[in-house]
Amino acid sequence: MRKFNTAGLCIPEEDYMVDLGTKLRQIKQLVDNRCYFTINRARQYGKTTTLSALKRSLKDIYIVISISFEGIGDESFASQDSFCPMLLRKISKALRFAWVPETYAQEWLNNEIVSFELMSDHITRMCEGKKVILMIDEVDKTSNNRVFIHFLGMLRDKFLARKKGEDYTFHSVILAGVYDIKNIKLKMVTEGSYTPTAEENKLYNSPWNIAVDFEVDMSFSPEEIAWMLAEYEADHSMDMDVDIIALSKELHTYTGGYPYLVSRLCKHIDEKLDKDWTYNGINSAVKILLEEKNTLFDDLFKNLETYKDLYDLIYSVLIRGEQRNYVIDDPFIELGVTFGFLKNNNGKVVIANKIFEVRIANYCISKEYRSHPGKQITGVLQYDVVHNGEFNMELCLRKFAQHYAELFNKHDVKFLEKYGRLLFLSYLKPLINGQGFYHIESQFTDLRRMDIVVDFGSEQFIIELKLWHGEKYKKQAYKQLLGYMASKNTNTGYLLTFDFRSDKNKERCEEWVSMEGKRIFDVVV
Repeated sequence: MRKFNTAGLCIPEEDYMVDLGTKLRQIKQLVDNRCYFTINRARQYGKTTTLSALKRSLKDIYIVISISFEGIGDESFASQDSFCPMLLRKISKALRFAWVPETYAQEWLNNEIVSFELMSDHITRMCEGKKVILMIDEVDKTSNNRVFIHFLGMLRDKFLARKKGEDYTFHSVILAGVYDIKNIKLKMVTEGSYTPTAEENKLYNSPWNIAVDFEVDMSFSPEEIAWMLAEYEADHSMDMDVDIIALSKELHTYTGGYPYLVSRLCKHIDEKLDKDWTYNGINSAVKILLEEKNTLFDDLFKNLETYKDLYDLIYSVLIRGEQRNYVIDDPFIELGVTFGFLKNNNGKVVIANKIFEVRIANYCISKEYRSHPGKQITGVLQYDVVHNGEFNMELCLRKFAQHYAELFNKHDVKFLEKYGRLLFLSYLKPLINGQGFYHIESQFTDLRRMDIVVDFGSEQFIIELKLWHGEKYKKQAYKQLLGYMASKNTNTGYLLTFDFRSDKNKERCEEWVSMEGKRIFDVVV
C-alpha cells in the first residue's frame, strides 16, 4: 500500500504523489531546446523527485547522466585535480544505470584528467554525435564552491563554442539546489571567511549567464493536491466526508502548496489521526506539525540565525507590519524567496505560507524573550481562560489589558511601540498551546494593523491588533475587521488597540460594539 512520503525521493509505485506530467512537459521543452538551467528551490521542495521522474521520461531519447553532490567531502572540491576525477567517477557510475552500453560508461573514467582543460577535451570526445544530458543534484552542498564555479565557467565556454559550431558538449545541463548560481557567492561569504579575488568576482558574475530562467511552478496547486487525494481515496475504497476539492484548497491555504508541508499534513491525517479527512482533521494535523521538530524547520531556524539581515527583514514584515516592496535586486528578499520563506504578493513581500508564519512568529517571540526577559506578561494560566474545552477570548483580552496596565507606563512607550504586538503574541501563545494555534495574516499586516486568526478546538477567533492613529482610523479598523470577519464567515471579532498617547488623552475601554449585525469586542490599552 502506498504512503505519504516526507523522507526523500518519492516514486509513484510506493508513494502518493501529485501528477508531475505538466511540470515534466515544461522541463522537457527546455531540454529539447538545448537549454542550460538551474532548478533552485527551497529544501524539500521536490527537486530530487522531479529530477528522477525527468530522467525516466527522457531515457528513450537522450543519454541521461544523473548525479548528486550529496555526501561528497570538501576535499573533492579543493582543486581541479581532485574535482575532475571525482566527477568522472560519478558520471561513469551513473551511466551503468542509464541504459547505455557498458563500454561507454567505462570510457568516461580517466584518472589522467586532472584539469579543466583536459576535462573539456574529454567532454568533447564523449559528446560528439550523441545527445547527452548532465543533471547534477545538490550542487550547493559543499562549503567550498570556487572550483565548481570554475567548472561552470568551462561549461559556459563550451556552450558558446558549440553555438559557433566549434565544439561538442552536453546537449543540456540541469543543476538543482537551494541556491541559484548567482547567489552561491553570497552563501560563501556569509558562511565563511571567504573574500573573492577581483578575478573570481568577475567569474562569479557570469559563470552561468548562458542559463535560461527556470519558471516552472514546482509548488502543488489545489487541483494537483486533489488529484493525489483522489488516488488515496481510490486505494482505500472510501468516501471522504468533505469534498476533495474543498479539502485540497484548505491544505493549500495552510501550506501555500509547499510540497513537504502538504505531504506532511496528509501523512499525519492518514497515520496519526485515524484518517480524519475533514476540516477538523486538517486543523489537528496543523497542530501536530507546528509542534514537531523536523529537518525543514531546523533549516529554517538555522538560516534565520545565519543571515541576520534576512531575520531583520522578516521580523519587520511579519511582526512590525512594515510594507516592503518586492525588489528583485534586494539580495535578502531574493534569499528569503530562495529559502521558500517569502513570496511576492501584488508587489509586496509577505511570508510564503501560514505554517511558516506561525513557526517564524514563535521563533521571534522566543528570541525577543531572551533579549528582554523582564518585558513579558506572565501569570495568566490556561485554565484561567479555558473552561470545558472552550476558550474565552473576551476574558483573555481583559486579563491582558489588566496586566498591561499594571506592568507598563509611559516610560515604556519606545519599547511598546516596537514590541507591543510581540508582547501580545508572547502572552497568547502559552494559553493556546497544545489545543490550538494562531497565525498572522501577513498580507493584511501593516504598521497600523495586524490580523491574527486563532484556532482553538473547533472554534476560530479573529483578532485585529491596531495602533491608535485617531478616531478616523478607528472607524477604518471597524470596517476592515468587519470585512475580514465576513471573509471568515464569523459574526464575532475582537479589536485590540495600543494607544501610546499621554495618560490624560487615553480612553481605555473594554466593551462590546454591535455593527452591521455583528459583534466586536473592543479593547484599548
